[in-house]
Amino acid sequence: MKYIDDQIIENKIFNSVEISDTEFDNCRFSDCNLNNIDLSGVVFSECIFENCDLSMSQLNDTSFREVQFINCKLMGLHFENCNQFILSFKFDGGILDLSSFYGLKLKQTHFENCSLKETDFTNSDLTSAVFDNCDLSNALFEHTIMVGTDFRTAFNFRIDPDINKLDKTRFSQRGLLGLLSKYNIIVE
Repeated sequence: MKYIDDQIIENKIFNSVEISDTEFDNCRFSDCNLNNIDLSGVVFSECIFENCDLSMSQLNDTSFREVQFINCKLMGLHFENCNQFILSFKFDGGILDLSSFYGLKLKQTHFENCSLKETDFTNSDLTSAVFDNCDLSNALFEHTIMVGTDFRTAFNFRIDPDINKLDKTRFSQRGLLGLLSKYNIIVE
């Protein structure tokens, strides 16, 4: 395995061959293109991705350990295929539309200013996660644990309290409509 640490990597277009079997530690990726490539088995520890595109990449056994994504395009990613050992990340300003976090433990994960349209959180554990100013249009929440999760500034979500675990989950008054949508009632 190749080991790369403490590097700033800018304006790079990656391909599957050059990145395979690599561990990146404390690296910063800026304006890089990693879309539609195979990132299987690649390890990212304490890395920052800024203005990068990882859309449609393969994440089989990929490790994200304390990774930050800032203004990144992360569409169609299946995060549930990642190596779940020490899996942790933070998303700020990203586009994660059509991605999947199916069955993942995402305790205390922060999503800030993100587009999460049609993203799948089915069977996930979102305990104490924060969705700050996030668009959750058509996002899937089924059998999802949302204990202490903060949705106060999130919008366009639909969450069925009957099939999800809500306890001390935080909503704004405006957001309460997303909990009542299945009842087809009109609130004026």
